[in-house]
Amino acid sequence: MRRSGRRKSSNVVNRKGEGRQSLGGLGGGGGSSVIIMLLLRLIMTRFGLAGIAILVVGFFALQAVGLNPLQMLSGGGQDYAPQQSATSQADLCESGSETEQFMCVVLASTEDVWNGEFTRRGGPYPEPELHIFAGGVSAGACGYASSAVGPFYCPATNALYLDTEFFTELSRRFGAPGDFAQAYVVAHEVGHHIQNVSGTLSQVQRAKQGLTGPGQNELQVRVELQADCLAGVWAHHENELAGLDDGDIEEALAAANAIGDDTLQRQAGQRPMPDSFTHGTSAQRMDWFKRGYDTGEMEDCDTFATDAL
Repeated sequence: MRRSGRRKSSNVVNRKGEGRQSLGGLGGGGGSSVIIMLLLRLIMTRFGLAGIAILVVGFFALQAVGLNPLQMLSGGGQDYAPQQSATSQADLCESGSETEQFMCVVLASTEDVWNGEFTRRGGPYPEPELHIFAGGVSAGACGYASSAVGPFYCPATNALYLDTEFFTELSRRFGAPGDFAQAYVVAHEVGHHIQNVSGTLSQVQRAKQGLTGPGQNELQVRVELQADCLAGVWAHHENELAGLDDGDIEEALAAANAIGDDTLQRQAGQRPMPDSFTHGTSAQRMDWFKRGYDTGEMEDCDTFATDAL
């Protein structure tokens, strides 16, 4: 996929350094309270009320000569407060890794395509955010997720979440390397965003109520295959807008093949169990992506209107 001179999205959020905290000092915040409580418990246990009285007298005596007992307890550090690291403050679209900057180009391309498609159908396209994280991330109402869950979309936040280390696993473990394999992953999650803003996801959630596990799984398979098809629609228009490189579609199909439910279950040493599928077989995923790519029409992605997936 061509990236030189391409626009980068302004909807990429750096979440890589989130959760890191300064441990340089516990002088004025929650850390001091913990230390004081532990100290009081120790003194009360060993010396009783007399020990507490001595501690209080000593506290005020130190303050009287201009010393801060809390800073002395904490080693003289600064207030305890969450701080953003330089990593979390960096603009990934300007100074991130090559992969991170490529994600900015891919997201911008999906914005261009879907803005055009929504406008053609008479409605605005609410652009999603892409949150790039490392290790784990809080996704609002969707809860906390570790990198082990892979890329995902949260309807409640209208955002995609991605740890780019997933692409290393996609290449090495699943044998699906290439930049367009990466682009396919993002385009698939954007497909879920299309489903969300169009009301499909909420309709599916209502339809799942009262169904057993296999029935719910079948609906989820249709959701995932439609997202694959919508990723194909994006690829069709990306080819029209900027042109694809030789082998790009093959890379996307290789990725779709690698993460089919039947393939993953075989790799895990299990016999494929269709009732447990949630994303579709490798053949289905490739077929629906190819269908979207061949036609470039959202209307051809209605996985809910056919019995033959």
